[in-house]
Amino acid sequence: MKNLVSIKLNKEFKRAYFQGKFKAHPYLVTYLIKNRASSQRVGITTGKKIGKAHLRNRARRVIRAAYLNCRDQIPFDGSYDIVFVAREQTPFVKSNELEKIMKKQIQLLLAQKGTSSQKKRMPGKGNKQS
Repeated sequence: MKNLVSIKLNKEFKRAYFQGKFKAHPYLVTYLIKNRASSQRVGITTGKKIGKAHLRNRARRVIRAAYLNCRDQIPFDGSYDIVFVAREQTPFVKSNELEKIMKKQIQLLLAQKGTSSQKKRMPGKGNKQS
């Protein structure tokens, strides 16, 4: 089993959040963006809404185990940055259940290649229309 290459810099996480595509589920949110590296890089975030430290650590372990189990089954056609955001129910889910959700989200995001996920500006939110 190959090692997992992690995303560590805040600017790399922000790039995925603001420029990447995403899919949400009550257990997990997945962001995907193409990178220039030669391998898949993975970032996992768990906020304080998840709970105390032992629940946040469990959420990270469950997400990591699910990704390691399903990454060989997903046909990537390049290298991507993938950011997983844990939700409040994530620590209470088994990794094989999360694996199914994760695989489905990543496949849907890879199928959306041509679509842009840039955030649209809402009228009245700082951009004046004449």
